Amino acid sequence: MERRTFLHRIGSILAVLGVTEAEWLTLGNRYYQALAQPSPRKLALLIGINQYPKIPVLSGCLTDVELQRELLIHRFGFQGSDILTLTEEQASREFIEAAFLDHLSKQAKPGDVVVFHFSGYGSRIKLETSPDTMQNALVSANVSHKSQNDKIVNYILEETLLLLLRSLPTDQVTAVLDTSYYAPTPVLGLKSRALQESVAKLAAEELDFLQQLKTQKLPSTPIVLTATSEAKQSAREGIFSGFSAGLFTYALTQYLWEFTPNTTIQVALSHVENSLSKLGSKQQPGDMKNLSPKKREALNSPPSLQGKGAGGLDFLDDVDSIIGAEGAVTAIEEDGKTVHLWLAGLPAQVLLYYGVNSRFTLATTEQLVLRSRTGLTAKAQIAKIDGANPLQVGQLVQEAVRVLPRNINLTIALDTGLERIERVDATSAFAAFSRTSTVVVGEKPADYVFGKLQEIPSRYGLFSLGGELIPNTTGEVGEAVKLTAQKLEPKLSTLLAAKLWRLTENQGSSRLALKATLEIISGILPQVVMQRQTVRTVKPETSIKKSLPTAVVPIGSQMQYRVQNQSDRPVYLILVGLNNNHTAIAFYPWETPQEPNTVDTKPLLKEVVIAPGETLTVPQTNAASEWVISGPAFFCEQQLIFSTAPFSGTLAALNIAKYSPTEERPIAPLLNPLDVAQALLQDLHLKTEMNSTAADSYILDVNNWASLSFSFQVV
Repeated sequence: MERRTFLHRIGSILAVLGVTEAEWLTLGNRYYQALAQPSPRKLALLIGINQYPKIPVLSGCLTDVELQRELLIHRFGFQGSDILTLTEEQASREFIEAAFLDHLSKQAKPGDVVVFHFSGYGSRIKLETSPDTMQNALVSANVSHKSQNDKIVNYILEETLLLLLRSLPTDQVTAVLDTSYYAPTPVLGLKSRALQESVAKLAAEELDFLQQLKTQKLPSTPIVLTATSEAKQSAREGIFSGFSAGLFTYALTQYLWEFTPNTTIQVALSHVENSLSKLGSKQQPGDMKNLSPKKREALNSPPSLQGKGAGGLDFLDDVDSIIGAEGAVTAIEEDGKTVHLWLAGLPAQVLLYYGVNSRFTLATTEQLVLRSRTGLTAKAQIAKIDGANPLQVGQLVQEAVRVLPRNINLTIALDTGLERIERVDATSAFAAFSRTSTVVVGEKPADYVFGKLQEIPSRYGLFSLGGELIPNTTGEVGEAVKLTAQKLEPKLSTLLAAKLWRLTENQGSSRLALKATLEIISGILPQVVMQRQTVRTVKPETSIKKSLPTAVVPIGSQMQYRVQNQSDRPVYLILVGLNNNHTAIAFYPWETPQEPNTVDTKPLLKEVVIAPGETLTVPQTNAASEWVISGPAFFCEQQLIFSTAPFSGTLAALNIAKYSPTEERPIAPLLNPLDVAQALLQDLHLKTEMNSTAADSYILDVNNWASLSFSFQVV
């Protein structure tokens, strides 16, 4: 749609708005139901702004628009002609509001599906008309202009957007806001999508528009998903393999490609938050169901809905038509054998290392072999053409074989706040470590950031990409930068090990039917913290209801995993992770010696095997093997990895370390994490190597392994 079509008076369209008053922000699976169900029409308005005048540029907002557009078209059946995108200078305040009214309000009818997405800066603004109140606002491409002696800001108030969403004449409305409003000072690590708050004058047209909206009837009850649920958290964007994107948008769209039938928004947000944690950000995504009473009153929303959405929810009716995927065929070359793929369904940390000769399966059972990849797009060739069905654009592709390089390094980004000589010394120190490389923040993908502590600038430390200090990585006050970096060698080895076992995550693509539930068992009845299960094996009648958006475990809680093998084969289990000190841990399945009174007997480890149809608790629930969460308050991350073959190499690596009988705890420190991580990948490696696949690669078959990720906060 051309920009000139938006040049009309907004007030002339308002007459089509308003039906009857309805509830505000009811929460349920309507998000998924709206996207998946057949409907008279599916409309979308997608907005992304990287280039702002006189403001530091963003990098990932246009990719966000592309991520959403490809998802809606190839995953949920939207027509390209029904998706309007406004990017860069097109996304002015006037054009955004006009496009909303012309493309959505004017066309949407009851029962239609509407999706709105915004990626760009947000800010807090104090208006001259209400000097005692700070309001959230979206920053448009034409940020401001001069009017005589006044600076006029062309922001769109969050209140305006919410009223626009409510004014739509359909109840199937979803908005995704990948922005935030409180700007951190200073920004360390990933870019933040928030500008500093200001006192400014809002465009008179915006205030008039808001007042007109307040007079309308508001029939819709939209779902509004936000990049952050805490007011002062920052929405971040990251640098990936050949592209930048909003962390929230990538994690959300990646989850929807894999798509879990019979799920709830709480479960979806739990998965998204888990992905954000792996990407180095502690931002907690949320929804707008829990508005403050003041804002609820301002939006004329019933107070009885506060807190609604935690109870029972409806589920998809037509789950058979929803199959998980890692991507789709976007084009077919003239030879009929070479296809172009969009691979946004792969976890971000996996995509970076996704290797040539990886394989995908089409719904028609043909296999595609990956030949090259640039960012989110790839080229593949059909493996067998005899009797194959004709390839078609839009066909979904599912992961079959994952090829990963063996020579993966840990990448440390040097913060731009370091002086030149400090960067030189840090680079020299890190260069002495094997399998560690350095880049400058913002230039290439990285795993962690090395920089100065803001409270004590004379100290250095290691930070997550989201700017959070990694425990036990700070140097002494006044310590030379090179010495601080040199002391990090053991920690870097641990963090590299964690990076390696994260690359096994495949909840969405594994063909092994497995379910694992993390439980607190301190009380009379087990309390579910979160639940994970392989997606491709979920039965339509199965409900996945467990998990809170933020999984919280109090210090002193006794924990266990309840693992169910729902497949037809026995599976072996390994548990590794990072505890709340950011040190490596593992589950040790100790074997009781035949002669327990022999002091010199070295403790032995045994394979943990779960028979088909059996349920196992890890660790076993008895006083001798209890697992109790200790302090400090921080995040824990654990990976449950399953295989149809024994973990003989991994157990051998675990056995190398010297343990005394008094240290035989079930969940205990992992003393040689990198050795264990490499042995684990070798155990998962497909021993019968495929033709033309390099010997310096790991080859993993989705039929033979599953890896489930759990992240929770200790308080």
